Formats: sequence, C-alpha cells, structure tokens
Amino acid sequence: MKKTAITILLSLTALGAYAQNAYDALSFSENDYEGTARTVAMGNAFTALGGDLGSISINPAGSAVAGYSQFALTPALTFTGSTTMGVLPPGSNGTLPYFEREIRSNATRFSMPNIGMTFHYDTNRKSGIKSMTFGFIANKVAGWDEEVYASGTNKSTSFMGAMAYDATMNGYLDSNLNADDAYDFMPWKPVVGYQSGMISTFGGYNDQYVGASELIFDNGTVALGGPLKQTYGRRTSGGKYEYIFNFGMNISDFIYLGANLGVNSINYTFEEYFKEMAVDPADFEILLTNGESLYFNDMRYRYQYSASGSGFFGKFGVIVTPGSGLRFGATIQTPIVNTITEEWKMAGETSYTDGAYNASSSSPYGTSTYTMVSPFRASFGAAYTFLGAGVISADYEMCNYGQMKYRSNDWDDYFFEVNDDIRSRFGVSHSLRVGAEFKPIPELAVRAGYGMKTAAEKYDINGESLNLPLSQTASFGLGYSSKKSFFTDIAVRKAFLQDEFFMPYDDYMFDENGNIMVDAYAPEILNKRSLWKVLLTLGWRF
Repeated sequence: MKKTAITILLSLTALGAYAQNAYDALSFSENDYEGTARTVAMGNAFTALGGDLGSISINPAGSAVAGYSQFALTPALTFTGSTTMGVLPPGSNGTLPYFEREIRSNATRFSMPNIGMTFHYDTNRKSGIKSMTFGFIANKVAGWDEEVYASGTNKSTSFMGAMAYDATMNGYLDSNLNADDAYDFMPWKPVVGYQSGMISTFGGYNDQYVGASELIFDNGTVALGGPLKQTYGRRTSGGKYEYIFNFGMNISDFIYLGANLGVNSINYTFEEYFKEMAVDPADFEILLTNGESLYFNDMRYRYQYSASGSGFFGKFGVIVTPGSGLRFGATIQTPIVNTITEEWKMAGETSYTDGAYNASSSSPYGTSTYTMVSPFRASFGAAYTFLGAGVISADYEMCNYGQMKYRSNDWDDYFFEVNDDIRSRFGVSHSLRVGAEFKPIPELAVRAGYGMKTAAEKYDINGESLNLPLSQTASFGLGYSSKKSFFTDIAVRKAFLQDEFFMPYDDYMFDENGNIMVDAYAPEILNKRSLWKVLLTLGWRF
C-alpha cells in the first residue's frame, strides 16, 4: 500500500498537548451512585426512603428518617473485564488485517464508596420538630476503573506513518519540531515523534515526513516496509466523591427535611501507550546520507494525563409520609462550580538494529487550571411499605447536561467553541431506579434493584439526532440486623456496558481522489466490557 508524499499547508489550530472538550465535562459531571450495600442492592432508589447512610447523598432528608445515631463503613471491590479484537474493514475477505488476536484483560480495584456517621437528637416533643440529625458522610458518586490491551500484526499501516502524514499535512517545519523550545509553541505529539526518531524528513524537504516503519521509493511514494506487531494499552482509574455535612429534621413524623453542604472531589488518571515492532527488521531498511544502512527495530509512544479538582454544592430534600404505607420524596441539587487542575506528559523512544542510532524524547509536564460548572439535578421518588415486611420504591432523576460549561479567568472567550459544542450536542438525561426489599424474618432482608439512564448526548457533530442505547444496571443483596446495635449488608451489582469501538490512530493512506486505499484502513478495535461491584457494609446503631 502506498501514499503520495504531498504538502498541504493548514493553519495551526492547537498548540498544547491537551485541550478540554465536551466529553471531559460530561465525564466529570455524571453521577453513578455507589453508597452502602443496602442502597446499591436496591438500585439506589432511595429518594422517598432514607434511613441509611448511603441514602443521604441521594436525598438529604434521609438522615431524619432514622430514629437513632449510626456509624457505618462500606469497603468494595470492583471487577472490570475487557476483551479486544480488530474489526473487519469494509470489503474485507473475512480475514482480519490487523489486531487479529483476541485478548482478555481483567482488573480488580479496592475502594471505600461510603463511610460516615450521623448523630440523632431527640427533642422529646410529641409534635412539631420531634428530632434533628447531624452527620458527615463520604460517598462515592462515580468511578473510573478499566484496563484495556489489544495486540496483533499489521501489514498496511502504522502509528508512525499516521504521525508522519499528520506532520506533512500540517506543514510543520523540521527546524521547529527540533527546536529546544519546541514544546512552547508546537503541538507536543509531533515534537515527541520527531525528537524520538519516529518520524523524519526526507528527499531534502523540510516539511515532508516519513515514519521509521516506512520505505521511500524513487517515484516519490512512501509505503510500509513490512509487517509490524502492534500493541495498544490504556489504564483508567480514579473516582468522584461527595464529602457531605448533613442536617435533617423530623416534623411530626410526617415531613422530613434535609440539607447537604457538599464538597465534590474529582481524582482521575489516564495512561495510554502504543508499541510497534518489526516482525523482520530487514524489511525496514533506512539509507543514511553516508551510504550506510540502518534497520528499524521497535518504537513506543506513551501519554499520561491526570485531573484533580473540587467544588462546593448544596442539596435539599424532603420526604413526606401521608400514611397507608405511602412515601414521597423530592430533591434538588445546585450546580457545582469545580476548579480542576490537570497535568499531562508525552514520551517516545525508537530503537534500531544499531543501538548507536536509538533515540528518545520526553515532554515536560503540562499543567492547566480551569473552572468547570456541572449542571443542577433533581429527583423525585415514591415508595410503599408493607407493614414492616418489605418495601418497593422507584426514583426518577433528571439532569440537563447541555448546561455544563467551562470558564477561564484569563480569557472570557477561551472556551467559547467548546461551550457552544456542549449546548448543541447535549441535553436532558433521564434516570429511572427501582428497588425492593423483603424481610422473611425481622433480622434478615432480601433485596434487588434495577437502574437505567438515557444518554446525555443527543446530537452528533453535524447536528444529526443520535439514537443511543440505555445504560443499565442490576443488583441484589442481603442484609442482617441484630437485635442489638450491629448490622451488616452485602450487595452485588452488574453494569450492562455497551461495546466500545476505537481507533489508535487515524486513516492516512489515500488515493489521488482522496479515497482510503484498499486494505489500508487504520485499525479499528472492538472492546467488549464487563463491570461488577461487590460491596460489604458494617454498621452500628446507638
């Protein structure tokens, strides 16, 4: 497969290595409540229930329902699985031309999704304000846990070929890519690629690039030298917690009011790498200006990114118990103004059969601090209790993600384009949570729950309506409550994740009409994902 080496000068649109986008705002704004084993087992359908430390993050009035003080902690294990394999390109004969190996990877992570304490104060009044509750709870409301690996051979395209094509199409000068201060004014990825020997100029040009995996022919075309073994990997970790100061109030055992003053804490880490290795280095001959030959052996590109931040919010809730076993609840949460600091770094190295020509490069750490506003959210719930023998409940929650926005203290219009993209592409996401609890004996509870949520993204980049699938979870669990103060719960939750498709690099081999050349598609990888959580709550009432 060949590509024509051409020069097209395009304006430089991004100087940094990382820029905030609409999906970062969505990732940091979405909630996926974890809580205690009891709340998770019942699908977190607790807007109208309360009484549990995990419920206080869902509805602040939940603390006022319990007629006692309590302390509880909930350790948890998260089990993630990923199965990757290449996707057949259009017109394929049924044989995968890349990433043909099916690779299964698993990861297990420990966390503490809920820990806290509430203090119950009884006013000893028969009506009016009968009791007040004060509490502090740390509750996990989102988690990022995944490890993905993919591997296989490729005879048509390469990561370095795509990098060389991008540098050529953008007209980057080699003198700029090789400058001592290149990271101050050039995009970081091609700088790393050039300074680590992944790409270089050829034929006397200062803006035409070739990858170390490619050969140059006399007719001015560039082609992959031979088959490569390619490996891709990424790791995502971190979570979002709410640290809540709670106040609850019981009015005549009829209305329960609550308020949370919360600190939203974000900690996110992403690592990614891509490796290419010559199956036979003899296929990748590089002619040096002194007449000697050099042969490509392997390369590795790495990218690291982390973000941490915090913001304050208020959440207010009410639960009403009109009688006959009925319960109703509602909440509203203010927008969260998060201050986020992010850090990123890139590195690369290329090795040859003659180690004297090996090269490596590493960028400095880039940093950025900005403000990201998460939208308000509201929930409504209803429940019915069966004379102490059980309960069923249902919640509806809505959040308009089109109201997310970025702010900059340095330049008012800095985030104009991405904020406009958020408004045009995102809308209201609807969540439904249902749960049930049955007590065959007073000390034992059997629980089950289900949740589903519609996608926040409504339109694609061209304004076309999207029909995205629901995200769904199912859960079950058991609970034991002693006749004294101790209680314990266990829950298992499965998330039904959609298949993911991704490309480690873009298509770059085109014919004279701009069409992708036959059998020269860049790799597309299918990732089948699984996610299970197991939670155990240990608690004491006093």
